[in-house]
Amino acid sequence: MTKSNIKVENIVSSANIGKNIDLKEVSKNLEGVTFNREQFPGLVFKLPEPKTAHLIFSSGKLVCTGAKTIEDSKLAIKKTVGLMRAMDNDIPHEYDVKVQNIVASSNLGVSLNLEVIALELPNTEYEPEQFPGLVFRLSEPKVVLLLFGSGKVVCTGAKTFDDAEVGVEKTQNELKRFKLI
Repeated sequence: MTKSNIKVENIVSSANIGKNIDLKEVSKNLEGVTFNREQFPGLVFKLPEPKTAHLIFSSGKLVCTGAKTIEDSKLAIKKTVGLMRAMDNDIPHEYDVKVQNIVASSNLGVSLNLEVIALELPNTEYEPEQFPGLVFRLSEPKVVLLLFGSGKVVCTGAKTFDDAEVGVEKTQNELKRFKLI
C-alpha cells in the first residue's frame, strides 16, 4: 500500500485563544456566520479559503473542520482568529492548535465478506442492521477503521497522517494474516 492510496477526507482541529468571546459581536461583524443560541451554544463560521467551517464558543474555544491538510487547518484557525482580533485587539497572538481527528479513506481493491471478517478477526463489531460497515479497532495506533463490502476503508481517530497510513496498512496485513483477502 502506498501513501497515494490513502486520501485525507477531513481534519478536525481545535484551539483555545484564552479569552472569552462576545459571540453577538462576532456574528454581527463577520460574514458567513450562523448564530442561534437557542439551537446551539456557539456560532458557526464558514471560511471560504481554505474552505473550512468553524465552531466558535464564548469560552474562546474554536473547532475547525473541513480542511484536507494539517497546514490548511492551522491556517484556517489563524485566519479566523485574525478576523476576530480585528474586532477585539485583546485576543492573544499565541495559542495552540491541536489536531483532534484525521479522517482518511482508502480502497483495498478487493471485495470484503464482512460477516466472515467479523467472525475471524478480533476487535471487530458488525451490526449490518444498524450500520453497513464493520468496525475494527486498533490499539496501536489508536484508530478505528470502518470496512465496507466494496473494499473501501475509512480510518478515523488518527492524530497524524502517519497514524492513518499505519492503521490502514495494519488492517490490510491483519486481513491477509487471517486469510480474509
